[in-house]
Amino acid sequence: MSEPTAAGWRPMEAGDIPALMALSATVHPTFFEGEAMFLDRLALFPEGSLVLPLGDGSLAAYALGYPVRRFAPPPLDTVLGQLPPEADALYIHDVAVDPRWRGRKLAEPAVARLLALAEPYGAAVLVSVYGTPPFWSRFGFRAVDDPALRSKLASYGEDAVFMLRETAPAR
Repeated sequence: MSEPTAAGWRPMEAGDIPALMALSATVHPTFFEGEAMFLDRLALFPEGSLVLPLGDGSLAAYALGYPVRRFAPPPLDTVLGQLPPEADALYIHDVAVDPRWRGRKLAEPAVARLLALAEPYGAAVLVSVYGTPPFWSRFGFRAVDDPALRSKLASYGEDAVFMLRETAPAR
């Protein structure tokens, strides 16, 4: 297995989905998402679907982002079928790094690319799990504590934190 480098990120392809799902099962054992969800996001917004491959066919990391309504994160494992025409944010669905490769700043290029894709929408949003708000705050995200969001975050677990990074004034 070759060692991943931050420069190795590339666009995701449908053939990456089995390796992506294997990594997702490792990184998110309590948050199963099926192949249909990943294929849906790849079809709807391919520019927001990235992988960091290893030489053996597995992945060191993947990243997934797509347009949404700013305060309407989709429930986990949901097939959207279409993007909302009134999207006003880019949702960072996941940036997952294999635990063996963490601490090497491998996620930073993918996060930068997703944040660049967020520019036209005026904001990037995400749901932080596993105590990762400090990681996301390094990129300018701040927690949003809104009672109306609590039911939308239920599928993400009790420690879920909705986070926002404005890139331009709201439309």
